[in-house]
Amino acid sequence: MSKRNILFLQIFFIFVLAIIAAVFSFSQFLNIKNFPNIPFRTGLDLQGGTRLIYEADVSQIKDTDYSRVMDGLKDIIERRVNIFGVQEPLIQTQKVGGKQRLIVELAGVKDIKEAIDMIGQTPYLEFREMSGETTETNEPIFSETELTGRYLQKAEIGFDETTYKPVVMIEFNSEGSKLFEQITARNIGKQLAIFIDGIPISAPVVNEKIPGGKARITGEFTVEYAKKLAENLSAGALPVPITLVSEQTVGPTLGQISLDSSVKAGLIGFIAVIIFMILIYRFPGLIASIALIMYVIFVLAIFKLIPVTLTLSGIAGFILSIGMAVDANILIFARTKEELKEGEDLNSAVENGFKRAWPSIRDGNATTLIVAVILFAFGASFLKGFSLTLSIGVLMSILSAVFITRIFLLLFAETKIGKIKFLWF
Repeated sequence: MSKRNILFLQIFFIFVLAIIAAVFSFSQFLNIKNFPNIPFRTGLDLQGGTRLIYEADVSQIKDTDYSRVMDGLKDIIERRVNIFGVQEPLIQTQKVGGKQRLIVELAGVKDIKEAIDMIGQTPYLEFREMSGETTETNEPIFSETELTGRYLQKAEIGFDETTYKPVVMIEFNSEGSKLFEQITARNIGKQLAIFIDGIPISAPVVNEKIPGGKARITGEFTVEYAKKLAENLSAGALPVPITLVSEQTVGPTLGQISLDSSVKAGLIGFIAVIIFMILIYRFPGLIASIALIMYVIFVLAIFKLIPVTLTLSGIAGFILSIGMAVDANILIFARTKEELKEGEDLNSAVENGFKRAWPSIRDGNATTLIVAVILFAFGASFLKGFSLTLSIGVLMSILSAVFITRIFLLLFAETKIGKIKFLWF
């Protein structure tokens, strides 16, 4: 098979992929029968929803355990929110001053009371032992122990064998089992109180040391209450108490306005880039523009396929990557132009131009990817969206410039168009 036929075959393959990607990306507008219509996933700032900020009480936690406890808190809240079917909740921890905060963003949840109830229904479980002091009414005062809901492994409803009343059976993990055994060993003959969200639920007397990490919560429970309590504890008892310090509702109208403005800005920028490339680089600029259109289609398809939750910052990262995709083409064209000035024929100039431009393209994009990874790993939520879409865009831009543009130019260099010099640079 000749080189020209191979190039034709490669271009055919690229166009087929581009058509499939285009249909997938814009399926909601095409309404093709029996074709999956998957919408783009949008974040809180575009779709609307609720943002809640909680402050965690870590006063009883060692400084070295802050990170572990807050990560556990984040996982539990995320698990709890997922039970309610909220798509792509964004939950993160943040240190503000000397305080530990939990930020919960629920896209699509417009009722702020509903959002608060989702989080608030996750209880804070703790065991407290008698301190030896009493209140003015001779009620025992209980002091906190290390054993809290962070060590809870599972909870389920059961029934007392004697009274047949509902109880909640709980089981701790290995670390919690050791703590429970130590606590019961030093409180034989004393009350060990079980608190849920700071309210005493039960205060049984410890008759003996209890190994194995199993216990039960008793009280004047109805079957419905015991079942609900077991479900909530299974969803995850909070390792530390949390207090709501801020709540905010983002309306869908505001999100739609922001989305429309972003799309408009992106289209204007995209068209401006195409006009610039065609005016400055003529026919190669036209080829680069076609490759750029395919680049946009492929990236949008990837956003749907992963899927990527698009936010305003994520759209900004994508638009920025469009400019970087063109930047690679400009480097290639500049090197190709230098080769032509040295007397190379067009086909050789294109090949050598790509080879000479590749180190600059590789190193420039590599440094961008390094920064994007750092932003994603350590940045705030809006930076994560920006860095993710930018990273995907940069990787695809390399493919667009080095593969798609190169194939088109090599093919046309061997045709009659390649002999019309005023079209080339």
